[in-house]
Amino acid sequence: MQNAITELEQLTLNNASKGFLKETAKWAKFLSIIGFIGLVLMLLGSFFIGSLYDNLPQAQEMPFDIGGIMTVFYIVIALIYIFPIYYLYQFSVKMKNALLSKDDEVLADAFEMLKSHYKFIGVFTIIILSLYLLGIIFAIIGVAAA
Repeated sequence: MQNAITELEQLTLNNASKGFLKETAKWAKFLSIIGFIGLVLMLLGSFFIGSLYDNLPQAQEMPFDIGGIMTVFYIVIALIYIFPIYYLYQFSVKMKNALLSKDDEVLADAFEMLKSHYKFIGVFTIIILSLYLLGIIFAIIGVAAA
């Protein structure tokens, strides 16, 4: 038998908490839908960005296809960012269902999706900051060697 949402192992959600979670779920849904729209635009734009870079005067002097590289880069970024947006959307849907059904399992699933969202964003941020740090180190080494 499912426990009521207000009997969560000594944790009680009062009406204010439920209201905050409901509003948070609405904003999460809005942001995730905007994120999905942004991903579609990024994927569509990735095919045009390649031709834009190929038409730059400096592109003819490069030994590699900068337009193709930029197209692949934008597609990879869009594919990576699908996951946190999906997790955020799932959080919003499951939280709304949990508040309506007062089901502890659905509430736990909603928070699991929120945890996954933030964990993905956190790990991705660490990776990007590490790449920036490596870039700075290589730039300093390059300047010192010149």
